[in-house]
Amino acid sequence: MSAPILHPDGLHRCPWPKQDPLYVAYHDEEWGVPEYDDRALYEKLVLDGFQAGLSWITILRKRDNFRRAFDDFQPEKIARYNKRKTDKLMQDAGIVRNQMKIDGAVLSARAWIEVMEKGPGFSALLWDFLDGKPKINQFRSTKQVPAETTVSKAMSKELSSRGFKFVGPTIVYAFMQAVGMVNDHLVQCHRHAACCTPTKKK
Repeated sequence: MSAPILHPDGLHRCPWPKQDPLYVAYHDEEWGVPEYDDRALYEKLVLDGFQAGLSWITILRKRDNFRRAFDDFQPEKIARYNKRKTDKLMQDAGIVRNQMKIDGAVLSARAWIEVMEKGPGFSALLWDFLDGKPKINQFRSTKQVPAETTVSKAMSKELSSRGFKFVGPTIVYAFMQAVGMVNDHLVQCHRHAACCTPTKKK
């Protein structure tokens, strides 16, 4: 299934949320909406890293648990996690228990702090790859949507060089889609036009 789906409410949507209420709400309210907040961008990048090898709905269903376990994704707190804390997280059934990904979140928090303190700031670093504004795509089928792009490869390389973990080109492109750096809602989807509306940088 790669074409938009007509839902009972009369709206066409991208096919991937199917009819799952939680997934549909995420599709309608969050996915593809430009995000400029430094902390929120860190949270989403880390969660996309946890998604690696899994489906996003798995992470979405656990997101509240993740936020509780990871101090609401405040990088300043996560950067100070020690082995005792990460061992405790490995015992938390409410999240994805993967030692490398948990450690990666801590290392990425430390990298985030360095970017914030020494410049240019996390949001600025990322959005500069797109000159500060979303790239509006015109895909009519999910088969046309790439898994990675030249920009996601460049962003991946930059993030990795700064110490961020789980930032391969495919993960980074999924992140770019989610935070509205690219508008990959299919053109027939009711959210495509909405996400094309210019938004002011916070």
